Amino acid sequence: MKCPAYPKYKESGVEWLGQVPGHWEVKRGRFAMMVNPASPVLRALEGDDEVSFLPMDAVGEFGGLRLEQTRAIAEAGGGYTEFQDGDVVLAKITPCFENCKGALATGLVNGAAYGTTELHVLRSGPHLDTRYLFYLTITDGFRKFGEAEMYGAGGQKRVPPEFCKDFPTPLPSSAEQATIADFLDRETGRVDTLVAKKQALIELLKEKRIALISRTVTRGLPAAIAPEFGLKPHTRFKHSGIEWLGEVPEGWEVVKVKFVAKMESGHTPSRSEPSNWIEEECVIPWVSLNDTKHLKENDFIGDTSVKISEKGMKNSSAHLLPAGVVVFTRDATIGLTAITTCPAAVSQHIIAWVPSTKVLPKYLLLSFTAMQQYLESLTFGSTLKTIGMSDVRKLTMPVPPLPEQTAIASYLDRETAKIDRLVAKVEAAIVRLQEYRTALITAAVTGKIDVRQEAL
Repeated sequence: MKCPAYPKYKESGVEWLGQVPGHWEVKRGRFAMMVNPASPVLRALEGDDEVSFLPMDAVGEFGGLRLEQTRAIAEAGGGYTEFQDGDVVLAKITPCFENCKGALATGLVNGAAYGTTELHVLRSGPHLDTRYLFYLTITDGFRKFGEAEMYGAGGQKRVPPEFCKDFPTPLPSSAEQATIADFLDRETGRVDTLVAKKQALIELLKEKRIALISRTVTRGLPAAIAPEFGLKPHTRFKHSGIEWLGEVPEGWEVVKVKFVAKMESGHTPSRSEPSNWIEEECVIPWVSLNDTKHLKENDFIGDTSVKISEKGMKNSSAHLLPAGVVVFTRDATIGLTAITTCPAAVSQHIIAWVPSTKVLPKYLLLSFTAMQQYLESLTFGSTLKTIGMSDVRKLTMPVPPLPEQTAIASYLDRETAKIDRLVAKVEAAIVRLQEYRTALITAAVTGKIDVRQEAL
């Protein structure tokens, strides 16, 4: 969308803002808003009244709050951040702040809420539109300068409240602020709709990928494809005796995984013993839940997020496993798999399967992918989902002859790569839309474009 510039500009005196429209003011935040004020709405309620309760994961990126959690005021106690309808809340801790976690609070139970202590609360003054304020907090300037003002170390860095109080706030008239907010509500809504459609397409593609793997691993190559790999199409099938597996081709075995791959459980050396974790001595790859993102996106793993020392290995039941082992998560996100490309150890949250000569590592990995839905049905635990070792030992898989395993793995590598390329294209389109959304917001609230006619 192309919008005109304002007819007249003046210097703002603020480097990141540059010039602003001639009729706008620029004030420090403390003169336009209150930072971390008490909530009179919440204070007026009784102890047994329910209010919304928001941990950090209930705060969306670039807006939105999940309001399914509530808590009685008397049960909440002290130590939480209090806010009310109309307030803007934003994460103050890294990396949540940089990821634009924040929202305009609306629809709170009884109009008030308690939230995580890692939130700042901004309440508009009489001359600041609340929606305009929210859009201001997700501009590039606000986030980049807030990041530069963070204090603390590592993952505990936080944006101080003084940053919000001193932030140079561009201020058109209240009516113009509302006009800009109306324009951004409409245009960002359009972008969000497009993003949602593309995200839905990605989910469909991922479902198609899993369905393709599941069908091929349990039924063999499609009849039209089998000759390409020198195989005859399967025409006769037998009951596997396993509900999730259904029928499999005649000639295939159906066995417990532990009969074709040796199961090795992992271990984590004591963190209380510093010698186990001397940084310069930690050189052995150690697959753990820190590698979850990598395991979701890749079939192979070599370099791990955390490494272990030889002392740590000796002081625990962990031991070095050969390359070509299939690692399998049994906690948190269940059944994520990858094949190690070098000798490695694993944590207690990971099971390592050392394939025998009866099964290829890649086919074993694909088999775990095919049984993903079944694995989910075996999980228990509310805080940290897990799958019991007794259930792991009972896991069963189809085992075709080795040449057919090779053909299935090659075929699925080719076909899933096509789906992965489509997913990557859609993800790139989403990134471009989100970048456009952020740029549009920044341009509108800093006066680089005049949206007054567009908002009519």
